[in-house]
Amino acid sequence: MRIARLVRPKVILIENVLNLRTMKFPKTGKPFAEQIADEIRQLGYTVLHDIFRVCHFGVPQTRRRFVFVGFLGAAPSGYHFPQPGAENSIRSYLYDLGQNDSIRLSNHEPVWGFGSAVHVETGLPFAPGCESIPVRLSRTASDGNPIRSFDEPFPAVDTATVWGWGQGNVTARRVEKDRRTERFIRSPDANVTLWRVSASRLRAFTHREYARLQTFPDDWVFHGRSKRDVQLQIGNAVPVRFAQCLARSVRLALEAMESGGDFFDEHARLIQPSLF
Repeated sequence: MRIARLVRPKVILIENVLNLRTMKFPKTGKPFAEQIADEIRQLGYTVLHDIFRVCHFGVPQTRRRFVFVGFLGAAPSGYHFPQPGAENSIRSYLYDLGQNDSIRLSNHEPVWGFGSAVHVETGLPFAPGCESIPVRLSRTASDGNPIRSFDEPFPAVDTATVWGWGQGNVTARRVEKDRRTERFIRSPDANVTLWRVSASRLRAFTHREYARLQTFPDDWVFHGRSKRDVQLQIGNAVPVRFAQCLARSVRLALEAMESGGDFFDEHARLIQPSLF
């Protein structure tokens, strides 16, 4: 809001978490979404806002984001947000990297052998060419089965959840944790069952695999002092293809404002071709 007051841009775009709907602004008691929209209007902008599920905008995740767009004065006639397209699955983003360790890309050095106190690498033999399967290796109390399908979008990629691959004899089962004697007990009185993954071999996702799920092009190189630095960059980013959809919409709105014509997006449902 401070920057908008100083610069008075023609268009304001804000993207943030879904919880803006329910989190309250302490000074007014209003939900943050309402507070933000009111403050933008007070600066002389027409405001639109909506919730987007990014798997319908070229991104293979169920991640949901709250978006505001404000137009200085009136919005261009006929303006609307980008419209959702078909749901994107992870297959075209991850399958090749999971099945072929010889692919050479920046930020991609696959190493099998996942050290874990809860998941088990059995070392059992498996057939050559046996398909590697994506699995969740952290947040083992989640309700969702940790073995994921290639033909569905992923849950939201974040900065904490560890995903990886299992190859050969991959199984997942729920177990009850002995909360009196086992290590790393946060809540001794909890009774939730935990997921345990077993496979002939396991490995964590590489940074490139996370970046693919965020739809970064393969030639985008990440740098940092540590693996954690890179993970934060990728997990905190706005998914690239979703950002493209929003940016194109704003560009077309600006062109309509400058020409005095109506807003028209002939590609409203067009998802860009593969970046990989």
